[in-house]
Amino acid sequence: MRMTAPSSLRRRRRVSDLRDCRIGVSMIEFAFATPIFLTLLLGGLEIVNMAMTHLRINQVAITVADNASRLRTGVDETNINELFSGAKLVGRSLAFERNGRVVLSSLEPNGQTGSNAGQMINWQRCYGGLNVSPKYGRQGTGRSTNALAGGMGPAGHRVHAADGTAVMYVEVTYRYNPLIVSVFSAAPTYIRYESAFNVRERTNQNITNTKSITINSC
Repeated sequence: MRMTAPSSLRRRRRVSDLRDCRIGVSMIEFAFATPIFLTLLLGGLEIVNMAMTHLRINQVAITVADNASRLRTGVDETNINELFSGAKLVGRSLAFERNGRVVLSSLEPNGQTGSNAGQMINWQRCYGGLNVSPKYGRQGTGRSTNALAGGMGPAGHRVHAADGTAVMYVEVTYRYNPLIVSVFSAAPTYIRYESAFNVRERTNQNITNTKSITINSC
């Protein structure tokens, strides 16, 4: 004669079996951990990409300013085109021509005396499709006034050109496009770097256009 366990005992056994069951625990843990893992992974990739972009934009600023300062006999519009071709090459992987802007200014003493003495932007050229205005003034700023008496650059780090020479001052601005679409802010992120180099041995600081090419004006 087969004995049948009371229904209450069977229920207790089922509850005990359910309590001890570990089927699906790994899947639940994986489901909880996956969003955190993906966030850390994608966030890390974004940080690395932004760091590399900062490095590349800084390189553009230094390259343009340094190469412009090395023009020893004079400056022609063809030289400017070559300088900007170098910037395009350095920033090619960033689509810099579309998303960036280079402002190259020749900072020089304005030759004025008294209260109008100071610095001036003798000439200025721009490259890139990003619509950004020069931060410290346009070509001709300070020519007859003391608008740039303090020089060019952020407060506390302004640069001056000595008499008879010039400083090639470069402003580079870039609109950063994240690898991952930002869900925190719809506002674009801009990366900006500035660089300045004294010219080498050049005595004529005016710019020429011997081949009558299109000027990269700002």
